[in-house]
Amino acid sequence: MPKYGYLVVEGPHDVELVYRLLHFHGLERVRQEAELDPFFLQLVPRTYPPDGDLLKRVPVPLFLQSSTHAVAVHSAGSDTRIIETMEEDSVFLDTSKLTGIGVLFDADYAVSSSDRYAVIRERLREKGFSLPENPGEVKTGPPRLGGFVLPDNISAGTLEDILLDCANLVYPTLLTTATAHVDSASRDKTLEKQDLRELLRPAGRHKAIVGSIASILRPGKAVQNSLQDNRWLCEAALAIPRVRAIQIFLLNLLELTETASATE
Repeated sequence: MPKYGYLVVEGPHDVELVYRLLHFHGLERVRQEAELDPFFLQLVPRTYPPDGDLLKRVPVPLFLQSSTHAVAVHSAGSDTRIIETMEEDSVFLDTSKLTGIGVLFDADYAVSSSDRYAVIRERLREKGFSLPENPGEVKTGPPRLGGFVLPDNISAGTLEDILLDCANLVYPTLLTTATAHVDSASRDKTLEKQDLRELLRPAGRHKAIVGSIASILRPGKAVQNSLQDNRWLCEAALAIPRVRAIQIFLLNLLELTETASATE
């Protein structure tokens, strides 16, 4: 029987981050339902549209499997849905058989990383999931429990801060031109205030730079497609301290064995 893992993350970009980091340890996407480990079958939605909403995305996790592990990575869609997503999924999972249960979410800028973790930790404790005291730590189980606050459990920010670290290594010229483009747009007097509303938010500039790079690598596609297909999280990027910290967290949470390719 494989070791089972379950993670709730904030959004689709975080799903791809987890996938790319676990891919180095032999886990692959499950595309066909017939190939899915029966343990996770009840997480596959059986009705459409979800909640009668024709515009709502079907809430199916990304399933990853290898010869030793089976992992479900569920995007909550927003930070406000993390607890609800875990609570809803736990109805269909025998949590006593899970090796690890974890959450990943952005620190953002409004509060400190530690304060944000404390809020999520307390809300999950009320639902029966007792995370360790500090983000990035893994509480021994079974099941093992842990939470990681992007970008590094300390700094204010989001996943995009990590991706900019990766771009600086992998796509340095694109990073320079994308930064110039975004900064030029922020000073463009022909744009109205409402045009720049998202860009001028605390995380807006970094999100825009990442989006600009992704639009070159995968024109017309969403950022998560670029994360899946391009070299943002190549093996060389695993040496970046903030990337490495997330990978170590996942290894500990899911009891994955370290591999040579993940540390080169």
